[in-house]
Amino acid sequence: MNEKRERKKIAFYIGSLHKGGAERVFVNLAEYFQTEGYRVVMVTQYQKEEEYDLPDGIERILSDIGEEKVSASRVVNFLRRLNKLHAIWKREKPDLVLSCIGKNNFMAVVTAIGTKTKAVVSVVGEAKEEYPSKGMRLLADFLFSRAAGVVLQTERSRSFFCRKVGEKAVILPNSLNPAFIRPRYEGVREKRIVSVGRMDANKNHEMQLRAFAALKDKYPDYTLVIYGDGELRSHIEETAAELGIGGRVFLPGVVQDVAARIEQASLFLLTSYSEGVSNALIEALALGLPVIATDVPSGGTEELMKDGVNGLVIPAGDQGALVRAMDRILGDADYADRLGREAARIQERLAPERVNPLWKNYFEQIIHK
Repeated sequence: MNEKRERKKIAFYIGSLHKGGAERVFVNLAEYFQTEGYRVVMVTQYQKEEEYDLPDGIERILSDIGEEKVSASRVVNFLRRLNKLHAIWKREKPDLVLSCIGKNNFMAVVTAIGTKTKAVVSVVGEAKEEYPSKGMRLLADFLFSRAAGVVLQTERSRSFFCRKVGEKAVILPNSLNPAFIRPRYEGVREKRIVSVGRMDANKNHEMQLRAFAALKDKYPDYTLVIYGDGELRSHIEETAAELGIGGRVFLPGVVQDVAARIEQASLFLLTSYSEGVSNALIEALALGLPVIATDVPSGGTEELMKDGVNGLVIPAGDQGALVRAMDRILGDADYADRLGREAARIQERLAPERVNPLWKNYFEQIIHK
């Protein structure tokens, strides 16, 4: 019992473990802290289909109040959720809870009051989208300044928050998924252009289709393969058909072996309007793919890439720039190879054995503060 009490306990609080970038980061961090000897608990509001699996020994707790306790009053439901989460911290007694994404951060700070749990909030996406209204921004400034810690992913994010929050915040990167740590493929590349991401309006796959269509006659042997799924899948299929490229655009859906599927491709595209620090982009760079990515407002692309050095960076929504960048890479294999070789160096920078201890050291500072 003494040994158990001496082991520090970390809680992770997130909406669900549905397969997305933030969720994968949380699962990876939870596994790391468990291997480092911490007791770890994962608290989610919901449980969904197609979720990431947790390693054995990490307890999963649902914080939702349950249908039987749902009231007609939104205020009552909100207060019940606060009370339940507060009760979880009181019962589980984690030394620290890490939360992420929008209102989850508010919930973590408020419900940790009156407990011995220290709340660390993290902003993993575009801050303006997580806190879009003036009221939410003011509330974020108020609560984050009272949190035990604040984790941001880009320097640009600091300027969104008040000076007190910006000074308190630390920049901690995401570690690279170990599945993408491998020697760079050095053979002849397949004539495939690939993209990985949810099929929604933000990912702007339509711009990929239109740029590909503009170059279809100049590069007749190439195909475009988009991995992922989402509400715009049918729209993407219909648009490809309208553009006369339906037979050259493939949508395999969500796949497990992404690294093996894309590592021999000729080009990777990220065309989002906004992102935090994109895990899909990190992984494509790590594989040494020639990459074209949009410069998202959060500064996430800027954190990973230097235009013309380890890939090409274009303005978000600029279809003409995408066509020119694709033509530049597809038309010059030596140039594409130089970009890819430099891109693969990110494996060293974001290797788990280098990044994860940064999180551990920060958490330990918070716990012992």
